Amino acid sequence: MSTVAAASEWLGNPASPEDKDALFARLSARFGDRLSRSEVLREQHANTLTWLKVQAPDAVLFAETTEEVSEAVSACAAARVPVIPFGVGTSLEGQLNAPFGGLSLDLSRMNAILAVHENDLDCAVQAGVTRKQLNAHLRDTGLFFPVDPGADASLGGMGATRASGTNAVRYGTMRDAVLGLTAVLADGRIVTTGGRARKSAAGYDLTRLLVGSEGTLGVITELTLKLYGIPETILSGVCPFETLEGACNATIAALQMGLPLARIELLDEVQVRGCNAYSKLSLPETPTLFLEFHGSEAGAREQVETFAAIAEAEGGGALDWAERPEDRNRLWQARHDAYWAARGLRPGGDLIATDVCVPISALAACVAETKQDIERLGLLAPIVGHVGDGNFHVMPLIDPDSAEERTRVRAFLDRLVDRALRFEGTCTGEHGIGQGKIGYLVAEHGAGVDVMIAIKKALDPLNILNPGKIFAAGY
Repeated sequence: MSTVAAASEWLGNPASPEDKDALFARLSARFGDRLSRSEVLREQHANTLTWLKVQAPDAVLFAETTEEVSEAVSACAAARVPVIPFGVGTSLEGQLNAPFGGLSLDLSRMNAILAVHENDLDCAVQAGVTRKQLNAHLRDTGLFFPVDPGADASLGGMGATRASGTNAVRYGTMRDAVLGLTAVLADGRIVTTGGRARKSAAGYDLTRLLVGSEGTLGVITELTLKLYGIPETILSGVCPFETLEGACNATIAALQMGLPLARIELLDEVQVRGCNAYSKLSLPETPTLFLEFHGSEAGAREQVETFAAIAEAEGGGALDWAERPEDRNRLWQARHDAYWAARGLRPGGDLIATDVCVPISALAACVAETKQDIERLGLLAPIVGHVGDGNFHVMPLIDPDSAEERTRVRAFLDRLVDRALRFEGTCTGEHGIGQGKIGYLVAEHGAGVDVMIAIKKALDPLNILNPGKIFAAGY
C-alpha cells in the first residue's frame, strides 16, 4: 500500500475536493474574511525552514477564541478534513506541513494575556502570545518567563513542541514551565488540564501528554505558566577555547561542581566566523562559550571567577564579561541569530538545522566525533548548542542542486542520530519529530512507539489532527 493510501485509510474515507469546498464555504460564511484560500497565505502557513518540500493546506482560518477553535475542529471532524495548528511558523521539522491538505488553524490573533498572579509566580495566556510579548508585559512586575528558544515563538507552539532554549540549564523547558492548559480535542471537545497548584497527584498527567504532542492530540488554546523573579544581577561572558573538547569539558566540570549557570552556549569556530560577519562581532574564531550568570551582585561575580578558573584548566582563554544590558543583549542577539549567520556562510545554499541531546558526561565525546565526521565528509556544518543540558545543533549547508551533497548530508544526519543514541541520548532535544525525524522514532523508543500510536488513535481515531507528523503514514 502506498504511503498516501495508507494514511488516507486512517483518515477514515477523507473528504473529497467537493466536500472540502463545501466545508470551506460554510466556514467562510461563518468567519468571513478570517477564512482565506489565498495561495500565498497557504504556502506561508506551511513554511518548513528545512529541505522538506512545502505542502500547503487547502485553507487558513484565523481563530480568536477557544470556542471558535472548537467550532472549526468539530466541522472539520464531521467532514474528515485535517487540521494543522499554526502559531508563528518557527518550528523546524515540518510540523506545519499539510501532506493531506486540510485547514491551517492560525492562533496568532489569540494573543491576550489573561492574568498575572505576581504573588504565586504564574500567569495565564492565550496560545498566540509570544514569549517577547509576555516578557514585555511582565517587565514592571519584576518577573519574567525564562524559556527562550531564540525565535519569538508563540507560547502555544512552544508548548506543543515542548520547546527549550538557552535558559534551560537553570529554568528547564516547556515541560517544566506549563502548569496547566486548555486544549480542543479532535472531536471539538474543550478540556482543561492541570491548574495553578505547583504539584498534583490527581489522575493522569494530561498536561504533560499534550505538551510536546506537536498538535497531533489536541489544539492548545490557553496555558498557565510558571514565572520567575528577575535576578538582582545578570552577568554575561564570552570565553574562547583551544578545542571543542575543552569547551565541553569546562561545561561538564562547572555543572558537576554545582555552579548555578543560567545559560551556557557553545559555538564552534565555523559558527563564530558566521556570527562575526552577520552580527558585527570581533570574537576570536575558535570554539567559544557564551555564558550568563544570575544572582546577587556578589554571588554572580563569584560564579564568574569560579568559571574562569575552570575554563583556564581546560584550555580556555580570558573570560570577557559584560554587565550593561545593551552589551548583554547584543551578545545574546548574536547567539539567537546563529541560524541566519550560518546561512550567510554559503549564500544561495540550503541550511539543514538538526539537533540531538546526550547525557552531559557524553557531551565532549559526542561533539568530538561529530566534528570529525563533518571534517571527513568535507561539509560546511556549524555546531552550536545548549551544552548545559547536553543539547547541540548541527547546521549543514549544501548546494540545493547537488544530489551527491544531499546524499552525503543524509548519511551524516543518520550517523549523528545513531551516535546520540549510542551515548544513550535522543534524536532531538527540542526540535521535535514532525516529518523530518519520523524515521528515528522507532530506533529510539522501540515498542514505546506502539503505545504512542494507541494514545493517538484513542484521542484522534480519524487522524485529523496534524496527520503525517511524529508517526509514519499508515499507523
